[in-house]
This record gives sequence, structure tokens and C-alpha cells, in this order.
Amino acid sequence: MSSNQEQIEYWNDRAGETWAELQDRLDALLAPLSAAALAAAEVRPGDQVLDVGCGCGDTSIAMSAMGAKVLGVDVSAPMLARARSRDASIEYQQADAATMDFARAFDLVFSRFGVMFFDDAAAAFQNLHNALTSDGRLLFVCWQPPARNPWMATAGRAIAPYLPSSDEAPNSRAPGPFAFADARYVEQILQDAGFSRIRIKSHEESLKVADTLAEAVQFQTRVGPAARVIAELEGDKRAQALAAVEDALRPFDRGSGLHLDSAVWLVSAEA
Repeated sequence: MSSNQEQIEYWNDRAGETWAELQDRLDALLAPLSAAALAAAEVRPGDQVLDVGCGCGDTSIAMSAMGAKVLGVDVSAPMLARARSRDASIEYQQADAATMDFARAFDLVFSRFGVMFFDDAAAAFQNLHNALTSDGRLLFVCWQPPARNPWMATAGRAIAPYLPSSDEAPNSRAPGPFAFADARYVEQILQDAGFSRIRIKSHEESLKVADTLAEAVQFQTRVGPAARVIAELEGDKRAQALAAVEDALRPFDRGSGLHLDSAVWLVSAEA
């Protein structure tokens, strides 16, 4: 049984429904990063591939088109429904890859932003290591620190003053987008799980967040760290927070769409 119940509930409620609704836009936004991850994965025809946190199926569909036999796994029913509607020939399973028992061994475990949400990352990667063939490989992409990802962090910083005050320091390694921002932490997890030949490569891209400032504000407050905060605000406080996001994003509105920088780790390893 999965211990990651909070994340499972979150991705089966508002977040999963929103990502399914915005699938086209999110895939377009992340396309440069997806392309970099897929190139680094070196998918071969006939590969048995496990796509962890496959979401709405974008990378599963891409790897299937490369000739791989793909199993896409995700905890989110709304996102998997969207994935199946896009390509019914691909096998998808609603499960937590951190704890599920796999019926077959895989040549490649792949993930685009799906592994940072494990409640127990060490145990999860031990389970994924066990899912690989003896010469299998791992490739995933994860976010570097917020400071290197203004496309996501700009709105989050603008909204921060409207958060309830807390005496507790945030846990930077708690499940979430930036849980794997520390490359040394990621390397240690993989070593402990039994992986070898671990390589962590930095990759940067400028992402087109939106065509207009108004569109950017709406988008940033529906997905990413800012979305959870906005959902909890009401009345004047919510209006002030939205205005703060707009002010923070305005300098990036230069008439040709809003482009903001991103930085990820491309993490590869062998069984």
C-alpha cells in the first residue's frame, strides 16, 4: 500500500483535473525539456519502458512512436483518462510506482517531472531499481532550485507575502516540484538504491509561458506552486495576490509573448 496518500489525493482532485484540461498547453510549454530528456534517454526500438508519472501521456506517446513498448504509470485518474483518450494502444496503469509490484522487467525507467513527489524517495528508487533488467538504465528530468526557474518561481515569490505566517522552516526535500533541486541529494539517493554510473547534467531552456500578460497570470495561478496558494485565498486578499503576480510578470511582457528561463537536471544511471 502506498504511503504517499497526500500526493495521491492532490493529483486525483483539482490538480489532476487542471493538468488534464490544460494538457495541450502544458505539453507545448514543456516541449523543449521533453525533447532534451527523450534524446538523453536514447530510446531504442523494442525497449521495454516504464514511464513514471506519465501524466497525460505525452512522453509515453513519444517513446511508443520510437518503437518502445511502454507502460505509463501515474496516480492520477483524470490525467490517465486524458492519456488513454490520446492513444488507446499504449498500456497505462493507475498506481504508485514507488511501491507497485511490476509484472515484468524494464530496459528503461523514464520520468519527466514525475519522481519528485515520492513520500519516501529512497524506498521508491530501490523499487524502481528492482524493476530494471540487469543492464537496464534510468533517465529522469527534475527541476533545479527555484532561483534558476523564474518561469515558475516568479509568481511564487510574488504570492509569498500572502501566505499564512509559520514558525516552521519549509522542508526543501518534501514531495514537490523542487524536492530534487540538490544534485548531491539526488546522487546519494541513487547510490543508496543500487544504481551505478550516475550522471547529472544541467540543462537550461527559455520557456514561452504565455502570449499575453493576462494569459500568463491566469496560467501561473492554475498550475505550479502559486496555484495552491491562490486556491486558498478569497476576496481582497486574492485580488491583491493576483495583482502582485501581474506586477512581477510585467517586465517579461515584451510584445512577443512572455519567455522565462528554466533549468533542470538530466539524471541518468544504470542498474
